[in-house]
Amino acid sequence: METRFIPNRAALDLQQSAYELSEGTASAPNDENTLAGTQQPEAAPGADEPPRARILAFTCRPQPVADIGENRNAVLFQQQRSTIPQNKAIHRRISATPERVLDAPQMTDDYYLNLLDWNQHNILAVALGNAVYLWNATTGDNDKLVELPEGQLITSVSWCPRHKSNIIAVGTSGKDVQLWDADRKMQMRNLRGHEDRVASLAWNGSIVSAGSRDTSIINFDVRLPDPRIATMSGFHQQEVCSLRWSPDGTQLASGGNDNQLFIWDSMQLHQPLHSLMGHQGAVKAMAWCPLQPNLLASGGGSADRTIKIWNTSSAACLNSIDTESQVCSLLWSKYDMELLSSHGFRHNQLCLWSYPSMVKFAELRGHEKRVLHLAMSPDGTTVCSGSPDESLRFWKVFRGANDVAKGAPAEGGEATGRGLQTLQLR
Repeated sequence: METRFIPNRAALDLQQSAYELSEGTASAPNDENTLAGTQQPEAAPGADEPPRARILAFTCRPQPVADIGENRNAVLFQQQRSTIPQNKAIHRRISATPERVLDAPQMTDDYYLNLLDWNQHNILAVALGNAVYLWNATTGDNDKLVELPEGQLITSVSWCPRHKSNIIAVGTSGKDVQLWDADRKMQMRNLRGHEDRVASLAWNGSIVSAGSRDTSIINFDVRLPDPRIATMSGFHQQEVCSLRWSPDGTQLASGGNDNQLFIWDSMQLHQPLHSLMGHQGAVKAMAWCPLQPNLLASGGGSADRTIKIWNTSSAACLNSIDTESQVCSLLWSKYDMELLSSHGFRHNQLCLWSYPSMVKFAELRGHEKRVLHLAMSPDGTTVCSGSPDESLRFWKVFRGANDVAKGAPAEGGEATGRGLQTLQLR
């Protein structure tokens, strides 16, 4: 690398320097003053010629020193320090071992279903075959909530997000949506209207949206005697396998097996606000960013394998990343601009991405089959992943609110498997 020395003009007497150069009176430089300037001859005693300034100088001359008397601790000259902050790397450790493993037999191996959800009361709901089980993450207890007749399947589950309620919507292969009170273990309502299985559910206040293999979306207001308030049909051409309401409740995103992704305005549901084109596979993985309500991440199936980031206000695709694997599910951190994806063929792993760079900085492996489902704990730090390998695995991947407020790096602990538990949902 070439080194260049740039003179500081503030330290020069330009008129004197020009005179010295033109008249040739400056002395030739030697080894000592090549970088500091030219050496000047001493003035004769009694000469009234002013002292000559250096032609070149690479540092400013010290400021004149005031009379400081006998105070030897006074500062004579203070060098100006750089205000550029130092580049301090934050080391983030993510445990490669799950904190806990639950045995989940008979989990349906179907990419288009949504069989896992975690509510604000720290209760995890998981659909296994024709039944829904509830696991209390605080106490470790588990109970069976729903069991359908033989030959039917649970096809979707979704907790009502209202903090004081403990209501869960259950979609079935029998074309209906059942509302259950998990505290009393009682069915409250049966919402009908679809002509095929209900694969996706999403809540917006008291409204639950249901997507079906009949290609339609129905909005039910559970407060009304006649709950069916809107039907969106004729847009998706195949099964609606994903529904997500935005954090502010103004937009609904719907993804289908027809590779289409629609954005709906809550005030005018008769036609989509945007049709976001670009995926070449089924759009089942979707997640709204909680920190930017108009930011949506979507993932494509095995024919696509990309994660795309959308601005739903302008319908612009902000980024597209080839993950080299089927994208099954997506979750944003509650408090950081980080995105977690789960994958199927061919790596069956979880990946943690930094937004907006979309740099992958962690990869978690352990599932033997594709990781179809993700659910987040109430505090936003732990993620449960579900797979047809008949296991649920719990990973501490995100920072909590306190860590983010303090600016502390998240540490997932060493990969020692400490605290590992194996439980069975029966």
